[in-house]
Amino acid sequence: MPPLNYFVVESPDEVGRVAYERVAADVLQDLDLIKVIDRLHISVDPKVPIFVAVGLLRHMPRAIRIADFANVNRGEKEIVLDIGDETYLAPLLQKLWTIYGKENVDQPDRFTVVLPAGVAGEDDLDQLVVADPSETLYKDIIYALQYIAPEGFKVRRQYIRDGKFYYVASEDTLPTDIVETAVVPLFEKMGVTL
Repeated sequence: MPPLNYFVVESPDEVGRVAYERVAADVLQDLDLIKVIDRLHISVDPKVPIFVAVGLLRHMPRAIRIADFANVNRGEKEIVLDIGDETYLAPLLQKLWTIYGKENVDQPDRFTVVLPAGVAGEDDLDQLVVADPSETLYKDIIYALQYIAPEGFKVRRQYIRDGKFYYVASEDTLPTDIVETAVVPLFEKMGVTL
């Protein structure tokens, strides 16, 4: 598993800094986030009190489409989906039921799903998105940062978009300019603009 290309934890308290560095590394390892996070910079100042984490993602997992795990065979009367990998079968069925109605989705065996040709129409069925792993990834990153942040830091602001993320937490109300005063400078230390 590749290590983070950039990982810094800063704090005015050296003992606290080392502890947060260890906790952050353990949490990222435990949640298997090291392979998706490229850079992470954390700043903790318990006297202010504030916790700021900014980072870059290595790559975002792509959306899973029907074509990724099944063949779409169009016939005159029916469309047969030959399932090659059952991993996404449950979300596929949920999606098909929502779009075409449960009564129009037949599953004669675990590797076959049949739709009436008239109901399914000429949609680009093979390109239908069945699952988006980035949604759970976002939740995992925020969960990790909540776990790493000091206990009691319940006032927070978070952001994940375009491969960049930040998480700010405090016991106190966050100032309206917190992004400009605390987040942007940490991104700049990593050589990145927000």
